[in-house]
Amino acid sequence: MKDTIKESDWKHLSRIQPAALERLCGRIIEELQALAADPKRSHHERYGAIYEWIRKRDKSIAAAFDALSRSSALPKLATMRGLDLLTEDEWMGFSAETRESVELLIRIRRG
Repeated sequence: MKDTIKESDWKHLSRIQPAALERLCGRIIEELQALAADPKRSHHERYGAIYEWIRKRDKSIAAAFDALSRSSALPKLATMRGLDLLTEDEWMGFSAETRESVELLIRIRRG
């Protein structure tokens, strides 16, 4: 497994990254709306749940998108793939080598 991805894969990732980030942010907002609307919790409990959820999800955003570079692309892409942020067409736009490396990283992370 290489440490960096091919130039063509880097360009593809650069093109699809904004859509993947938008998907994750949309998902987070939907989750927050459900937390905010939970009638079983007090306002204070909802606030606390929202606060904790945002802290947790900020880590997901950072793991997938912060400091994205060619040298960090494979683990970042593995995180995006693990979070189901890529469409099948987007995923298939990567070379077989990159897809195999990402799948290996995902398997290693899962243990």
